[in-house]
Amino acid sequence: MADTELKSIPTTDDEWRERLSPQQFRVLRQSGTEAPFTGEYVEVFDDGTYRCAACGNLLFNSDAKFYSSCGWPSFAETATPDAVEYLEDRSHGMVRTEVRCGRCHSHLGHVFDDGPADRGGQRYCMNSVALDFDRGASSE
Repeated sequence: MADTELKSIPTTDDEWRERLSPQQFRVLRQSGTEAPFTGEYVEVFDDGTYRCAACGNLLFNSDAKFYSSCGWPSFAETATPDAVEYLEDRSHGMVRTEVRCGRCHSHLGHVFDDGPADRGGQRYCMNSVALDFDRGASSE
């Protein structure tokens, strides 16, 4: 079954700028970060699915979300193994694992190994502005 939420993928920065807000462009296309505790989804725990704000790719299910007190929405796992891709990030004097959309390669946030041990130990720390939340939707 085709995913009707998927959007076409722009090929130029100008096309991305037309689709995204300035803050979304800075985060998604320029690997920026929104300020902690300012994102729309930090304290949202309703049922639904989280998709890439740039292309509509399904990224996370709400049952994977947990409160981590880090200031950004946190998830224990992705909706599917190929939902995201990982890159080494050596910016800001540290080594981290960057998380990008597996479909359009937009920056979403980072993953850390300090998540809930009983749920696999991962903490996907995402920028709210990089996500679209579909309340009540299920990926099943």
